[in-house]
Amino acid sequence: MITTPRKGSDSVVEMTQLLLPGDANALGAAFGGSVMGWIDICAAVSAQRHSRQVVVTASMDDLHFHAPFKVGFQVILRARVIAAFRTSMEVGVTVHAENPLTGERQLTTSALLTFVALDAEGKKLPVPALALDSDVERLASEEALTRRTERLGRKDKGGAWLRLQEK
Repeated sequence: MITTPRKGSDSVVEMTQLLLPGDANALGAAFGGSVMGWIDICAAVSAQRHSRQVVVTASMDDLHFHAPFKVGFQVILRARVIAAFRTSMEVGVTVHAENPLTGERQLTTSALLTFVALDAEGKKLPVPALALDSDVERLASEEALTRRTERLGRKDKGGAWLRLQEK
C-alpha cells in the first residue's frame, strides 16, 4: 500500500501539438474530437505519473471549448492531478493555442477527467494521496471532492436522455 503523499507538481505534464489539416474541421479550425483525444492522453500521463500504475479514463467532465483556433497554430496542453481519492484521481487539463506568427497565446479548452489505477487483471488499485501544499491546492481538492460526490450520485443512473437513446 502506498503511504507517502505525492506532490501535484510532480504530476504536471506539458504536451505540444501542431494543428494540421487532418485535425481540423471544414472551417479550418480545430476538430473537437482531436482536441479531446489530446486532452485524454495528456491527462493519462499525468495520472500515471502520480500513481505509477496503469490508468484508464473513468470520466470526462466540464469539457469547455472557450475559443477556436486555426490550422498552423501550436497547441499547448497542460495537465495536473488536482485530487486523489482511494483508487481514482481527478486531473485538470488546459489547452492554449499559440499563434506561430505573433506568439500570442489564448486559452481555448479546459477539462476535468477522472482516472482509475488498475492492476494486470483490471482490478482497481489504491493511489497515493495528494500532498496539498497551498491554499489553492486545498481549494481545488475540496472542489474535486464535491464534483466526485455528484459524479458518483449520477453513476449508473443515466437519466432521461440515456433512456431516450435506448429507444
